[in-house]
Amino acid sequence: MPSIFAYQSSEVDWCESNFQHWELVAEFYNTFSNVTFFIFGPLMMFLMHPYVQKRSRYIYVTFILFTVVGLFSMYFHMTLSFLGQMLDEIAILWLLASGYSIWMPRCYFPAFLGENRPQYICLVITATVVSTFLSFLTPMINAYALNSIALHIVYIVAQEYKKTSNEELRHLIEVTMVLWAFAFTSWISDRWLCSFWQWINFSYLHSIWHVLISITCPYGIVIMAMVDATYEMPDKTLKVCYWPRDTWPMGLPYVEISDDNKSC
Repeated sequence: MPSIFAYQSSEVDWCESNFQHWELVAEFYNTFSNVTFFIFGPLMMFLMHPYVQKRSRYIYVTFILFTVVGLFSMYFHMTLSFLGQMLDEIAILWLLASGYSIWMPRCYFPAFLGENRPQYICLVITATVVSTFLSFLTPMINAYALNSIALHIVYIVAQEYKKTSNEELRHLIEVTMVLWAFAFTSWISDRWLCSFWQWINFSYLHSIWHVLISITCPYGIVIMAMVDATYEMPDKTLKVCYWPRDTWPMGLPYVEISDDNKSC
């Protein structure tokens, strides 16, 4: 039985050809496409600092986990090791758990919890710990399980889209859904249509997934911050801004926060 640290000890192997560009890196493009996580994670931490100060400093944990996901994903695709796979998937699991704990609106809590957020957070942490151990039983299905959680988040966002009359939030949700659709299509195509992409000599869709999902995640965080504010911060006004400039057709979203009698 190979060591969990050994190259290619994971049963998961993506479409990109292995060791094609460097003998130390199994999947070259899938490895280095994770660099966007190292850029957007710290940048979001800086841009969202005023919001974090008003809402909860635990939000910094989410941005740290976002960056850690990029680090572990890089390690996994570099080695295709079992350890790398598990670190990557568990980091994603805990990133999702942190988002659920902080931003999930109380109206979506299980009925038996009422609207008690501390109890809800305990439930999320317990479920995440159990899921962490379960992820070692059948590692091949872990990625599909994580994507099923993403589908639940899409459902929540769709419900909030129906409720809100905030045009700024509606536009943000629309853009995010398009980004997520392209990202998910890249992931599933790389997984299930690999022979076709290899036939046309374009087996890099998983690296495109990395770039797209690293952009989609900050968009999703800003959506949940805006939704959360309507429930938890009714005395504050949140405005969506974009880095580096609001006037650019595409940018990294963040929120500026003020009292109701102030503008962004």
